[in-house]
Amino acid sequence: MHRTVTTVSDPRPEGSRTGQISADLRRRIADGEFPAGMRLPSEAALSAAYGTTRSVIRGALARLARLSLVASRPRGGWVVQDPNQTQGFARVQSFTEWATEGGRKPGGMITSRMVSPADPREAQHFRIRLGDPLLRFVRVRTLDSRPVMIERSTWAPWVDDVIVGVPDDVRSTTAVLAEAGIRVASTNHRIEAVSATTEDAEMLGIRRSSPLLQVGRATTTGEGRLVELGVDRYRAGVIAFEIEAGQTVRAAL
Repeated sequence: MHRTVTTVSDPRPEGSRTGQISADLRRRIADGEFPAGMRLPSEAALSAAYGTTRSVIRGALARLARLSLVASRPRGGWVVQDPNQTQGFARVQSFTEWATEGGRKPGGMITSRMVSPADPREAQHFRIRLGDPLLRFVRVRTLDSRPVMIERSTWAPWVDDVIVGVPDDVRSTTAVLAEAGIRVASTNHRIEAVSATTEDAEMLGIRRSSPLLQVGRATTTGEGRLVELGVDRYRAGVIAFEIEAGQTVRAAL
């Protein structure tokens, strides 16, 4: 599709120009001119096409990134993302199921395992005594071989026999549990913004204190029995959450 872009400089304030270009790029993506997976023209090319500065273009692209429409790739420029990869919280899917449904290649590796005492919150939720041992592990999850999320899980003692033997590269703990007759039925989520710790930064290949989206999880069976308390930390530009008409969905970039 051929498109002509006016190159006359706009006298309006920079903020207004940023919004105008962001809206135009969004329309072009929606129209299919820039399909999912396509690399956008360089910032220099876009600034020339729109007759503005690269800082304005960066601002416009940053707005699109916050809307989960584009993502910046190291040495790869800005890439258009698939807007249709969503999951409702009411639909309980593992990371692997969710990623595969969206046409992505999921992966992961358990980087550490430990057994440590239950804190007051954990003791209350798992209905055990304060200080009772709990199995925990940390796993780095990937999409298309790119590290995108750190998963920290604390397991209910009654599933220890199932979880303790999973390999470090286990594809889906949800599937492992299902094979053992333990079917996850619901998950409660708590979403908040946090800064990357030194450990987070090393595992995700980002700078310390970079913004992350944290999702706390409490996963239960259909009978309401708690299976896992988890905390997932997504790197910026990987996932977005939307709430519409009472339904919450998450969109993968």
